[in-house]
Amino acid sequence: MTDFVQLWVYLASTPLFGLTATLVTYVTAAAFYDRTGRAPWANPVLWSVMCLGCLLVFTGTPYPTYFAGAQFVHVLLGPAVVALAWPLWQRRMELRSRGVALVLAALVGGLVAGGSAVALAWAFGMPGDVVRSLASKSVTAPVAMGIADRVGGVPALAAVFAVVTGLVGALSGKYIFAALGVDAWAVRGFALGTTSHGLGAARALQVHPDAGAYAGIALGLQVLLASLLIPLLFRWFG
Repeated sequence: MTDFVQLWVYLASTPLFGLTATLVTYVTAAAFYDRTGRAPWANPVLWSVMCLGCLLVFTGTPYPTYFAGAQFVHVLLGPAVVALAWPLWQRRMELRSRGVALVLAALVGGLVAGGSAVALAWAFGMPGDVVRSLASKSVTAPVAMGIADRVGGVPALAAVFAVVTGLVGALSGKYIFAALGVDAWAVRGFALGTTSHGLGAARALQVHPDAGAYAGIALGLQVLLASLLIPLLFRWFG
């Protein structure tokens, strides 16, 4: 038993631990996701986060030690987001014809998503830095952290809010759209990309190519609009 503990301590301290744990966990979760017919509740990102979190807690592995290896996967986040541009390029003429409507929809959707969260937090008497951190919850996490830092929020808290928002959208979107009778894939995708950023866009891309394309453009529009408008709004009214 002592030898096993010593071996575990050694392995957990190497960069390969984080990389191997992340890949094995996600591949297993993705296989389970496919076996369930890609049911929303079996989202592999959700189960990967839960399993890896439990692993780190139960083994007492510090997060920086884990991330020393997992950062190799983290680096691929940028190229993965950029790859969302390919479905947009394939539908460039269609998107161009709807450009004004899409920008207006993104503007209204972003204001409702962020504004409702800020208003609810303020109404319940949440601390100011928490309220400011919620403003960018529907923007992809790296951008949300930068916005929170500029408006006086907590970047780490903004990242948590963004991830949770993305997971909630990816898990519940199918059922909400069915309850509302929304059948158009473009509308579904754009709504997911507006409210649930990268995680919603990934879910939309798995379901239908049109949904993925419109989720991608919604994600990009939210990043652009939120980066420009949220700091201005807090400067004027904050």
